[in-house]
Amino acid sequence: MGDGQATRRRLFDAATAEFTRHGIAGARVDRIAESAQANKAQLYAYYGNKDQLFDTVFHEHLRLIVDMVPLDATDLPGYAARLYDAYLQRPEIVLLATWARLERTPTGDLLVAAAEDVARKLAAIADAQRDGLITADLEPSEVYSMVIAISMTWSPASTTYTASADEDPAVHERRRHALAETVRRAFTQ
Repeated sequence: MGDGQATRRRLFDAATAEFTRHGIAGARVDRIAESAQANKAQLYAYYGNKDQLFDTVFHEHLRLIVDMVPLDATDLPGYAARLYDAYLQRPEIVLLATWARLERTPTGDLLVAAAEDVARKLAAIADAQRDGLITADLEPSEVYSMVIAISMTWSPASTTYTASADEDPAVHERRRHALAETVRRAFTQ
């Protein structure tokens, strides 16, 4: 990796940490540059302004979660459990999404940047509904939203309890089972 690529990566990583801790409005470009051992001019040259930097960080993390946890509409319970694991491994994904919701898109679709991926997921859910695998009482978008919400029960966005990766593995296994069973009971036939 060349010096420019390494600097760009350090800036990206520092921005991820800064936005995760402080949100968009609270993030400071000078702290990002200092943490990355770079200067603000480099940050602006690579990413534009702070809002563009947040967009880059958020969209890259969206791509990461899509790649980490593909949807299998024939196994929504397993999908919810895999999302739980992904949120444990990469809590910054949930935190960045929470900041985007709070500061940018208080209502409506949050994942406009991932519209094609979401459309594929909704089509897969609709197919599974037609095949009698998933309840047809709800719109595919409602099923998808609720499965995501259930999988986030113990995520950093939880208002009751946030899990951490260093908890007892048996606790995580129990939670995975509870998530999967809840999704199975709610949505599968």
